[in-house]
Amino acid sequence: MKKITLFATLFLFLIIACKSSNNSNANFLKITLEPKSNSSVSGTATFSEKNGFVTFEAKISGLKPGIHAIHIHEKADCSAADAASAGGHWNPTFKNHGKWSDAEHHKGDIGNFTADVDGNGIISLKTDQWCIGCGDVTKDILGKGLIVHANPDDFTTQPTGNAGGRVACSAIIK
Repeated sequence: MKKITLFATLFLFLIIACKSSNNSNANFLKITLEPKSNSSVSGTATFSEKNGFVTFEAKISGLKPGIHAIHIHEKADCSAADAASAGGHWNPTFKNHGKWSDAEHHKGDIGNFTADVDGNGIISLKTDQWCIGCGDVTKDILGKGLIVHANPDDFTTQPTGNAGGRVACSAIIK
């Protein structure tokens, strides 16, 4: 009897775990950054949505040590050698460029992160200003591009933040 109860409990646990896993994958996206502008920058970024919040994390390597900007751009097009095909910053609410924490900022103004002496950097953000595939043009990140820049964002220069060349790009698509 104990074996049957143990088996039934394990079976039930597996069903619940699989169901939870499938539900969380519905709003999960992992993308791969590819080098641009003759760089050797690469990495991955994940977006996961739960309870109305999107959590973003990017892990990037091949950078020059120091501060770099990362932004969401208008188009999921990384075809140009310099990633100019991704367009400008994603700005569906027509705000001025700025820091994520400021009232005035583009929805794509993620911000700056630091690459260590080995050229590796990590950045993360959690927000209710984005969604994954919800169809709201002011929030939906699908169909956009993720760009890593050579320099830091100064959060002042309009409309780009003077962040320099585009050293990595990925389309934000499923």
